[in-house]
Amino acid sequence: MVQADVLNLLNDPVAQQLLNSRIPARLAYTGPDGFPRVIPIWFHWDGKQFVLGSAPAAPKVKALQRHAKVALTIDEDTYPPKVLLVRGTARVDVIDGVVPEYGRAARRYLGEEQGRGWEEQARGMFKQMARVAIEPDWVKILDFQTRFPSAIAKALG
Repeated sequence: MVQADVLNLLNDPVAQQLLNSRIPARLAYTGPDGFPRVIPIWFHWDGKQFVLGSAPAAPKVKALQRHAKVALTIDEDTYPPKVLLVRGTARVDVIDGVVPEYGRAARRYLGEEQGRGWEEQARGMFKQMARVAIEPDWVKILDFQTRFPSAIAKALG
């Protein structure tokens, strides 16, 4: 997909609803043993990339430094579900202190007061954090009303 098309899809109302929700993303990546992993994770969308924060020694950080291709999904557990599917490339940078976007994500997920508390606790736990920035290369939105997985869309004609 062309980057402009990716960003246009991420501005779609369904995508925006999911991006601004408190639903964790599910991050899929290749583990150090070559097997796939999927983990729930907080994220911050800055309009161009998904930003995650993690402990630098976390297994996912080491794995992402070796295999940067990832997938993310953000999906509802209601019917019909709304689903945002993303594929992209992760870039890992270890920074001093807490990743600023991690603090923003904490406030979105936990609320302003609890989020600030969580961020302060993280400052006490980590002298450094890994900032994982995922540049989306491909995006698909499913709403199971007008946008379906390709096999279902094909069967519907």
